[in-house]
Amino acid sequence: MSQPDHPELAEAPELSEPVQPKVKLGIWELAWPSILTNLLFSVIGIVSIKIVGTLGADAVAAVTTGHRIFFALQAILMAISAGTTALVARAWGAEDYQEAAKVTSVSLWISNAVALLLMVPCLIFPYEIASIFGLAEGPTSLAADFIFYMSMFNLAFSLNMILGAALRAAGDTRTPLWIGIVTNIVNVILVYLLVHGLYGFPELGVTGAALANGISFLAGGLIFLYLYYSGRMKLAAGGKGSVTEGRVRQLVHIGYPAGIEQFVFQVGFIAFLWLVAFYGTAPYAAYGVGVQILSISFVVGFGFSIAGATLVGQNLGAGDNEGAAKSGWNALWLAIASMVLLSIVIATFAEEIARYLIDDDEVVRLTVVFINIMALVQPLMAIEFTLGGCLRGAGDTRFPLITTMVGLCGVRVGLAGLFVILDLPVEWIYAALIGDYVVKAAMLTYRFRSGRWQQVFLESEEKFASFDR
Repeated sequence: MSQPDHPELAEAPELSEPVQPKVKLGIWELAWPSILTNLLFSVIGIVSIKIVGTLGADAVAAVTTGHRIFFALQAILMAISAGTTALVARAWGAEDYQEAAKVTSVSLWISNAVALLLMVPCLIFPYEIASIFGLAEGPTSLAADFIFYMSMFNLAFSLNMILGAALRAAGDTRTPLWIGIVTNIVNVILVYLLVHGLYGFPELGVTGAALANGISFLAGGLIFLYLYYSGRMKLAAGGKGSVTEGRVRQLVHIGYPAGIEQFVFQVGFIAFLWLVAFYGTAPYAAYGVGVQILSISFVVGFGFSIAGATLVGQNLGAGDNEGAAKSGWNALWLAIASMVLLSIVIATFAEEIARYLIDDDEVVRLTVVFINIMALVQPLMAIEFTLGGCLRGAGDTRFPLITTMVGLCGVRVGLAGLFVILDLPVEWIYAALIGDYVVKAAMLTYRFRSGRWQQVFLESEEKFASFDR
């Protein structure tokens, strides 16, 4: 396969040729575009909450529920994304650019097919899906509308996720950055116009917020597709022969634990929110507002997670296990320092920010409580984001699954359920998150320090060596 627009592909060695390239990109070079992309997404999310918040606590609760269900149903897509990151980064580190391109093509076909399948239940049973939270009729009905309209854009979400993950794994974090900027600008403009029906646009309320999100994904997906098939990406289209049994099996082998992890995470998250909903709409809305505010800190952790996963995968592909471990630890310390500093600022001005977003005294009070609790665990969250990402980048997707099952489902939901039974205030339910992050941080640190993750990918490669690639 030779394409003049992609010299990397033209110069790619045969699979049998050993290569030991040096990984030149640093953590910050990879992290800052991802951080900026996600930070912009968070700021736009806060603006959207502000706009939707003018409709009241029911509308905020509905959007919180709709987003949670939407991302719960995308668990399989996230699994494919995790497999894409690990395989593309590994191939790129080994200078096997043809394989990186073919893996991306396989991932895209599988992800798009899954996205279309996931759309069906959301179109047929949106109210039944939204009702599992046990909210009142008003917010449940609004959430059902949000889920219905968001699901129409599943395919666009798939394109953004897979092509963005593949580019980052190849070391190109700037293209997803500028596409993310365009996507978010489209989102905030449409939320502003469609929620309240300004400048001749229809007044759609919560449905308008769903359409704004979906159309913005569509805009980003179309840009990705144009760049991908016109040869203007660092990764070229894989071409004929990309979809083989070997690639599909290895992608599934690495990705399915991440898919189960996402499913477990979303189920645990829904169970936790269900327990919060026992206390009424105000605590539920406060949780949604608090998470949106704190997302400014979370995105830093996600940025270093992406950088760590990329460098770990590329270094392992280059045969540099020591460099892979060093990249992970460096990414972790940068994440901890950044997230702690941001959380201090957010906690200091928590009440002012919350009151800006929603004019409800009880929601504001509980939002401040939630933010203060979460500020305490920022170092632990940095460990989960960064080391969890590094393990997935190495292809070790099973251990993060175990960690999520123990921490989120066992500790967080278990403690929250106990506190509900004991009839403790909702502040105790929020505090259950502390136990969750303590356990997960301890488990992930132990795993990464052990170094066992360095052999996981090689084991999967040997397992599928007999299949046609």
